[in-house]
Amino acid sequence: MELAALRGHERIEVRVPTDLQLWQRACDGDTAAFGMLFDRHARAIYNYCFRRTADWSAAEDLTSLAFLEAWRRRADVQFLDGRVLPWLYGVATNLVHNHRRTMRRRRRALARLAPGQELPDFADEVVERVADEQQMRELLQRLRGLQREMQDVLALCAWCEMSYEDAALALGVPVGTVRSRLSRARARLAEPQARSGHERGVIDPSTATGSETAA
Repeated sequence: MELAALRGHERIEVRVPTDLQLWQRACDGDTAAFGMLFDRHARAIYNYCFRRTADWSAAEDLTSLAFLEAWRRRADVQFLDGRVLPWLYGVATNLVHNHRRTMRRRRRALARLAPGQELPDFADEVVERVADEQQMRELLQRLRGLQREMQDVLALCAWCEMSYEDAALALGVPVGTVRSRLSRARARLAEPQARSGHERGVIDPSTATGSETAA
């Protein structure tokens, strides 16, 4: 990748390493190169994890885990097309699924606590963060009627604006499968919308991109 810059009347070509070049350097143990990959893509993965969990703290943890997994597996992964981000989305998707299973087990354990037993309150979120989480929880609630595979495709294509091809790379499925799942997901979501209408401020999960804070 090359960027043009001007110094006085002189034109200078600045070479910016591609993702593939950075990945190859990271495979050789170059932590600075991996740090550049993190700087490029961490925000996208962070936003994606928040939109799948409606929890800022969980999104931070999952983002860290995604890049930790990338570092651990750097010698085992090859990118024929040079695109690292779709693969990172795939790693993050698997981590989101694991996180949901963990949270379900935690809720079941808490439900078995003796009545009246108080839990420590660690909530110290600013109003904007709380509002964002509430909005995303409402949005995710609408998606729970969809199969998990449909939710994954909808999150990647509608929220992250990924192409069908990149979403297919992230999920390890054919492009036609991505198209089919997205079409069925949107059809399912359109059914209640026809009855409720958008005039009352109903959020459309098939196009929602989250709050401006997450963008």
